[in-house]
Amino acid sequence: MIQLEDILSARERVRHSINLTPLLRDDVLSKNLETPVYFKAECLQKSGSFKVRGAFNKISSLSEAERAKGVIAPSAGNHAQGVAMAAALNGIKATIVMPTFAPLTKIQATKSYGADVILFGTSFDDAAQHARELSSSEGYTFVHAFNDPLIIAGQGTLGLEILEALPELDILLVPIGGGGLIAGIATAVKALRPTAKIIGVQASGCASVRPSLEAGQPVSVLAAQTIADGIAVKRPGELTLPIIRDLVDEVLEVSDDEIARAIAHGVSSARLVVEGAGAAGLAALLAGKIKFNTGQSICALLCGGNIDPNLLARVLEQVMVRQGRYVLFKVAVIDRPGALAQITDRVAEAGANIIDIFHRRALWLAPLGKVGVELVLEVRDAQHGQDVQTYLEQHGYHVAREAQGDWLE
Repeated sequence: MIQLEDILSARERVRHSINLTPLLRDDVLSKNLETPVYFKAECLQKSGSFKVRGAFNKISSLSEAERAKGVIAPSAGNHAQGVAMAAALNGIKATIVMPTFAPLTKIQATKSYGADVILFGTSFDDAAQHARELSSSEGYTFVHAFNDPLIIAGQGTLGLEILEALPELDILLVPIGGGGLIAGIATAVKALRPTAKIIGVQASGCASVRPSLEAGQPVSVLAAQTIADGIAVKRPGELTLPIIRDLVDEVLEVSDDEIARAIAHGVSSARLVVEGAGAAGLAALLAGKIKFNTGQSICALLCGGNIDPNLLARVLEQVMVRQGRYVLFKVAVIDRPGALAQITDRVAEAGANIIDIFHRRALWLAPLGKVGVELVLEVRDAQHGQDVQTYLEQHGYHVAREAQGDWLE
């Protein structure tokens, strides 16, 4: 079992090589929930996530013989970059095995820290097996993403920083993948502030911790389907699960829709870019899944910011639709010159902005003499969208509006 002393020792090793990331108050959310809400912005850490903490603690503890051989790690994302950076800071060779589907941006980022990248297999399991084989044949030290005492202790340094910045902490929300992060943090926080409640949050598309706790041992889930790829771990660690069982008060799950909403909140309210895994704790809070008393201090750990720009764009667009900021109207107009200009004028008069416009004939099976027009509009809020629809109908247009749906609970 990891002890507080292990985490204190880890901090001395890593403190001069990592960023002391800020603890930020979210005034908007604090006002809405009538309780102080804070973010630990670990998304601003070197390499973009907390992973460098554990990796540096592990690698800086190697013997001279181990350092001479170098390290190896399998990863499709943040662990790769954390190990690569930690190895570079220690002046040793790092080899990262990534599955062939790994995003090009993450491959390039890992290489930019000086690591050798090997693409192998079509799954993470294939990459991990190959990394194990290379570790045995070449003598590399294998750096596990979470099932290692030194990794866990390094991640636990976050717990120390959070308590130093927020000694009155009541509730801490921590994302869970394999469990290394929450195991380290829980060890530190429960030792120094045992009254604080620690809540772990998993993506519902890959939630292995609760069934593992029920079974009394790590069990695997069949699929990993979530935008929170950083916590899409099918099986928790043998070292981490007992710590979660003993020190974590509750484990919750959130949907991808809820995670998307949290990512958008980070951008719009906190001015922070957060990846899906990093936003899981905030997602549980925004979805109303956290029980708390007014006045209790809540901290959500935003543990990573390495989100693909294309995914971020899609997430923000989806959230705009969900919140009624984007609306889709279908309107039949007279098929004659100037008719399209007239309806765009009406949209402008109503104060909406046209994002896309589609002019259709055959696909709509519109009556002869008319043509179908689809309008994607940006509006101020849901009420403004309704006002725009009413305005168009008052000017003689029949408007069919596509339903937006609600956030899934």
